[in-house]
Amino acid sequence: MRSTLKLAVPIVVAALALGACGTKGGDTSTAGSSGGGAKACDQKIGMFGALTGPNANLGIYIQNGVNLALDDYNKKHADCKVTLENYDSQGDPTQAPALAKKAIDDKKVVGIVGPAFSGESKAADPAFNEAGLVTITPSATNPKLADNGWKTFFRVLGNDATQGPAAAKYIKDTVKATKPFVIDDASEYGKGLADIVRQDLGSAVVGNDTVQQKQTDFSASVTKVKASGADALFYGGYAPEAAPLVKQLRDAGWKGTFVAADGVKDQSFIDNAGPAAVGAVVTCPCVPADIAPEFAKAYKAKYNQDPNTYSGEGYDAATILLDGIAAGKDRASMVDFVKSYDKKGVTKQLKFDAKGESSDIKVFAYKVEDGKFVSVGEIK
Repeated sequence: MRSTLKLAVPIVVAALALGACGTKGGDTSTAGSSGGGAKACDQKIGMFGALTGPNANLGIYIQNGVNLALDDYNKKHADCKVTLENYDSQGDPTQAPALAKKAIDDKKVVGIVGPAFSGESKAADPAFNEAGLVTITPSATNPKLADNGWKTFFRVLGNDATQGPAAAKYIKDTVKATKPFVIDDASEYGKGLADIVRQDLGSAVVGNDTVQQKQTDFSASVTKVKASGADALFYGGYAPEAAPLVKQLRDAGWKGTFVAADGVKDQSFIDNAGPAAVGAVVTCPCVPADIAPEFAKAYKAKYNQDPNTYSGEGYDAATILLDGIAAGKDRASMVDFVKSYDKKGVTKQLKFDAKGESSDIKVFAYKVEDGKFVSVGEIK
């Protein structure tokens, strides 16, 4: 909300209006700028991730959580609302730098939820760091992102250094596979995760292969998997390729257990794979809906569906930024606010270590049953 006061308005009224816009830093009941003087009722947060394209569902799930957090905030701050600016990357790292510049150049944007994918994070985060624009990713899991010394980087979930070993443990201890095969999609996320799984499975791995994003014919990989005698397959990649891969494996008569990770925890995988998806397992450092029942109820009331992958993490990431705005923080002071944040969120205790990593990490397994992902518990 912009002030429309004119010079003719009495000074005392103007002062009250400025107070309502939260120009005093440190007041957690209103939004504003910690610098004082400049009105901040037109502040924005950004959502950076795929909202169109083959991986759009994952971005939309996050965006839904962000919008729910904004609804909650703006109901409490009706005189000084915050708006959302979307940066649709389509999950494409080549688009990320230009979108980062667009966000940086909009001085009303005080923080970013995202980037959502590891590849685009690697491409965009150097610019965000240089500009001092804080980013809180609810979904990018490549461990190396936290190793770049970016002061603006934060992550509200566990990374693949925890998810990879958890997936390997599930394959060994629950699936009880003795001949696992590993395939990755050569992406920053997929290969990074698959390499960790390969390392943890060690000499038990009977074969490896690499495919490409947007690939549709997996006959060569299917031949390799069947020839290896594999009783389980781990796939590091995303849903658009995982669906035809598992379908072609089943069509060829492969009976092993298909295991993937959070990049495949997308309803489109189930819809596109059809009966071949039944029994597939995905790991995810995202909490099941029953862990946050109040959030799940509010989400379903707004969207007429249950929370999906990283909806809760999107809500939490946005809430941190919105709490900063309510505390009078602007772009320059938001980094330190996030760094010291320590509150209970809908998915976990929201607190970060010195590298921006979440201090509360859990990995869950989900199995495809009756056309949906069903939690089968935390992997411990």
